[in-house]
Amino acid sequence: MTGEDYGALFEAEPFRVERVKDERDGGGAGVDKTFREFDPHQVLLLPPSLDDWLPADHLARFVADLVDEHLDLSRIYAAYREGRGAPPYDPRLMVRLLVYGYTTGVRSSRAIERACTDIVAFRWLAAGSAPDYRAIARFRRRHLAALANLFLQALALCQAAGMVKLGRVALDGTKLRANASKRKAMSYARLTEKEKILAQEVSELLAAAEETDRAEDAKYGKDRRGDELPDALARRESRLAKLREARQALEDQARAEAGAKAAEKARERGEDEDTVAERAAQAAERATPKPKAQRNFTDPESKIMLTGDGSFQQCYNAQAVVDAEHQVIVATDLNDCAADVANLIPLTEQAVANTGQVPKAVLADAGYCSAANLATAAELTQRQGTEFYIATGRRRHGEPASIAPRGPIPKNAWQSPGTVET
Repeated sequence: MTGEDYGALFEAEPFRVERVKDERDGGGAGVDKTFREFDPHQVLLLPPSLDDWLPADHLARFVADLVDEHLDLSRIYAAYREGRGAPPYDPRLMVRLLVYGYTTGVRSSRAIERACTDIVAFRWLAAGSAPDYRAIARFRRRHLAALANLFLQALALCQAAGMVKLGRVALDGTKLRANASKRKAMSYARLTEKEKILAQEVSELLAAAEETDRAEDAKYGKDRRGDELPDALARRESRLAKLREARQALEDQARAEAGAKAAEKARERGEDEDTVAERAAQAAERATPKPKAQRNFTDPESKIMLTGDGSFQQCYNAQAVVDAEHQVIVATDLNDCAADVANLIPLTEQAVANTGQVPKAVLADAGYCSAANLATAAELTQRQGTEFYIATGRRRHGEPASIAPRGPIPKNAWQSPGTVET
């Protein structure tokens, strides 16, 4: 049967709508006009196909092909064993949702759950299933290491497809806000002061509780032992314990950093390992946190950092190296140091390790410029041929380049890597 036959079978008269004149529609606009038929209650004769709802060149189709045909999910499948309980979701389904969600900026487990119902691409990837947010979050946490390995697999596929040339790469960082408020952070000096105040309050409340214990037994009721702490005391003791824990963590961090620096200096002086250990122990014993050293109670690993909008927030510093040819990410890192300068060499070396290729040029802004980085970059240029183009200062957008000074070139205008001051 031809297409014309089908058209003859299903041909219908245009749907004519007679609209009553109404001031709200401009005095009867659309009266006697023929519209396309619209019936929200129309029952479909055949079940719809999700595949027809998604364009052939949609990103979701690429993600599905990548997960189903190219990524190795054996580490995830190996984690499952037969047992009691309801069967889990297929790992391919979950990885599809996570990869597409993160690619399109949908990172929340709850948002992904909603998208499986509201957004066609997610419904297509999940084949009509709708995992709840708890299942999505548990899957991500359980297979975090295996999911991280997928980055290297995807990078290898991009290389095989010729999308990673490493002729020129660019390194930059961005501040990712932590799931914590900066108001939940406290400095070491403030911790010490607040701890004393709370300790005094706890002592006073303990004395008051001892005096009134018998009188308040009747208030607690028959279902309580009568020896529970008053709410005010329980709250303060809990806060005091958190303050002490945070102060201890800052002190341990200060001792560890001081010991590591002392050991490094001792080794640079050529001292033996016994002396190195002794120097490190002495430095750690004397170390105390700086008064402004801070720790967040909600997310202790995050730090207060200056963000792009000029405000200070609890953040992490995310780093990425991108291939200039196709914008493929070849190296990444996430740390709690606000400054970018320490990431130049490690990220360059990670890009080489991930791809097995040496970039011909590395571009970086002024945040990565330091005497030590310039010296190490010069050594890498001599050893492996990578040229580093690092901005030495900041310039506003549209600001003209500074004019080179006139006169003879200063004697110290260029220094070899061995003579750069650190």
